[in-house]
Amino acid sequence: MEPILPLPPTGTEARTLNLAGIRPRKAQTLTSTETTDTTAAEKTGIESAEHNHDEQADHAHEHAHAQPTLNPACTREVEVEVPADEVTRSFRGVLKRYQKLARIPGFRPGKVPESVIRNRFASSIRDEVIEAVVPQHFRSAIARNGLQPVSQPQIANLQLEEGQPLRFRAFFEVIPDISVEGYGDVRVEKPDTELTEAELESELERLRDAHSTMEPVTEDRGLADGDWAQISFKGEPRGEKAEGEEPAAPIEAQDVSVEIGGKDTVEAFTSALRGAKPGQELKFEVTYPGDFAQKRLAGKTVAYAVEVSGIRRKAQPELNDDFAKQMGDYENIEDLKNKLREHLAADKRHRMMTDARNRLVDALTARFDFPVPESLVQSQVDTRLERGLRALAAQGMRTEDMRNLDFDRLRDGQRESAMNEVKGSILLDRIADREQVQVSDDEVEHELQVISLQTREPLEALRERLTREGNLARIREQLKREKTANLLVERLT
Repeated sequence: MEPILPLPPTGTEARTLNLAGIRPRKAQTLTSTETTDTTAAEKTGIESAEHNHDEQADHAHEHAHAQPTLNPACTREVEVEVPADEVTRSFRGVLKRYQKLARIPGFRPGKVPESVIRNRFASSIRDEVIEAVVPQHFRSAIARNGLQPVSQPQIANLQLEEGQPLRFRAFFEVIPDISVEGYGDVRVEKPDTELTEAELESELERLRDAHSTMEPVTEDRGLADGDWAQISFKGEPRGEKAEGEEPAAPIEAQDVSVEIGGKDTVEAFTSALRGAKPGQELKFEVTYPGDFAQKRLAGKTVAYAVEVSGIRRKAQPELNDDFAKQMGDYENIEDLKNKLREHLAADKRHRMMTDARNRLVDALTARFDFPVPESLVQSQVDTRLERGLRALAAQGMRTEDMRNLDFDRLRDGQRESAMNEVKGSILLDRIADREQVQVSDDEVEHELQVISLQTREPLEALRERLTREGNLARIREQLKREKTANLLVERLT
């Protein structure tokens, strides 16, 4: 069918009907930069039970668009007619049930006249008849036309009178029929996933450094690179202050450590302290660059008076069997190195493959241009917004502050990324069909075990919940997309 224009009216004639048995597909992606290092649960769009109704998600839902504008290029229409005799039977069935259950003063239970029931509950009866007959006829209509909605249908021009055929038009979005011809020609740089010895040695040095101790230097010598100076200082900002500006407060600190030659040490401090001995007092000036991290010092010149009280030196443990046993359940240093090598190699491969997948899917979305269902875009905006609100809550943002956020601006800011994520998912689904990619039950089971560990939800309870919510199929779809993207990355030369 061709896209339908114009779209259904947005006033009283149009309604969105939540049809039982019609489960629109939700936007699921693997291409978002935010999902690069997220857990398996987040990556599949599944949250642990304890987070399903958290306040952050509620804030996002409050500002979600319940009936998004449909994309005309993805919109389809079916016209449905329900036979008059079926409509009449439905009315009679609802009326009889209302007569049996209605409790109205002045009438015995089950003896309320039909005319009273019709007058008292006309609107509710009408709605129940609609809910009873519309869904099955809508499903039959889309099946006859070979259509798969990805949004709830918007119902227009609904005509319902007892004894007459029920007629309506339903508008909904579908995934467009797109061509992915030439997808194999899309190239990005293939990642180097091999772990180097230098990377292993760097991690070993990091472990040694993390387990090092600080020891005082007792010999009579000055500070040298690698030493840590124990100092107290007072700094007086120089230069003229602007008119009306308050005098800058002195900068003071007692008994702080400064690494001589350290990457986080201002070079002027290193130069002034190098060679100094405990008990020595120094005076020098530091001019900070305009982009200095501490804004109050950026672009300022400060005159410091510094007293050196001591020298300490970092003592790293030796890489031997004793060190390995201190690190955990390792037999010796070789056992530690081998297991660390395995862990680092797996982590590097995961990171590099994830990055390559993201770059490849970005290249695919740039290569193939096609219309995207607006309902999926808005659903993905909701997902991104909820993820962002959870992150803000984890950082300590208060609930009342969240309520004051400009949600319209936040939604607008997420739209482009959400659009690209949905496009990437659609493309991967089409390529998966071409490549006949399948996901086994064992692969789904492994993913469930990972999610169970990460969310601390018992495996069987998790499986039952995901099945009940219809999210088990989403996990399989997401795994298929990952396998498809990995397949394309592996083919890169």
